[in-house]
Amino acid sequence: MAEGASGQNMSEQERKIVSEQERNRALVSEGFAKWASGSGSPYDLLADGARWTITGKSLAAKTYPSKEAFLSEVIRPFNARMRDRLVPTVNRIYADGDTVIVHFDASGAASDGKPYVNSYAWILRLEEGRIVEAHAFFDSIAFDDLWRRVAPTAK
Repeated sequence: MAEGASGQNMSEQERKIVSEQERNRALVSEGFAKWASGSGSPYDLLADGARWTITGKSLAAKTYPSKEAFLSEVIRPFNARMRDRLVPTVNRIYADGDTVIVHFDASGAASDGKPYVNSYAWILRLEEGRIVEAHAFFDSIAFDDLWRRVAPTAK
């Protein structure tokens, strides 16, 4: 039946799925490129009601019920602990239908001058071009060290 992404012998439904996953992958890839260049971030794709789950046992591990809850409880306090912004380096981006998985490393300097380096895997579910659900995995030891060691400062 399906011959692959070339579209030969694919049903209309299969073409829609391939198109959706290509669009989702491109949107997330563009968000990471903007983050790396300092001109935006993948967080710009978050729907207002997006649920973001940080897995594991880190100090920030829980499910955040909205974009604003996640940004105000994690991202803004994280950025307020940094002297030099966090810059991602994408290792791989995988897409399957409405889901995009990004494996990336990120580094920056904390406001105490020490480097912050971590590896991440995000599983993102998109609807109509917006992230509606996320599960984030990362090295909680590195994160918790930063969170405990450095107090957020106003920028």
